[in-house]
Amino acid sequence: MTQGLKFGRKASVSGKARSMVVFLHGYGADGADLLGLADPLGPHLRDTVFYAPDAPEPCAGNPFGRQWFGIPRFDGSSEVDAAVGMNRSADALNAFLDARLAEEGLMPSQLALVGFSQGAMMSLHIAPRRAPAIAGVVAISGRLLRPQLLQAEARVKLPVLLVHGDQDPVVDFREMALAGDALVAAGFETFGHVMKGTGHGIAPDGLQVALAFLAERLPK
Repeated sequence: MTQGLKFGRKASVSGKARSMVVFLHGYGADGADLLGLADPLGPHLRDTVFYAPDAPEPCAGNPFGRQWFGIPRFDGSSEVDAAVGMNRSADALNAFLDARLAEEGLMPSQLALVGFSQGAMMSLHIAPRRAPAIAGVVAISGRLLRPQLLQAEARVKLPVLLVHGDQDPVVDFREMALAGDALVAAGFETFGHVMKGTGHGIAPDGLQVALAFLAERLPK
């Protein structure tokens, strides 16, 4: 499990890797779903290499996609199964990040996570529990898992950008405020951007704000 995540990679525009962005896809998708974001981001993050792994589990709700963990209301899985799947995926994802950093010769401070939906949930879950801290997390259209455990389990406090569409029919827009409140209370530097009129997706203004966040925090 920890060695088996398939992934896509896009080299930096400059040909040098001084930083890394890892995209984490949503439920029922795969890494290729987000790797294309490297095309608009890469010219502005010229020394950044981009990765997008596939989640380890086939998606119970979409046989052509992948999942980080089951979602009971979508696929009939149990809460116990979902929790076990999330923990397994967290282990696999941490091993994947460690391996890619080693291969690229980079430090955790040169890494940022950009997650969408379930990928945002995984990003917000693993990043505070990794040490040393990574450069930051962009969590788009997601929510904070196990917020009641954040304060006790966080090993590091890193910058977080929350982005959410106010017309999201899949992950309730109110999850953005709930996540923000928990992160701020736990001492995280937290930013937010509302994509007005946007459903469960990534609008151009959300991507622009994400780019500015990444450009400020990744090594030049």
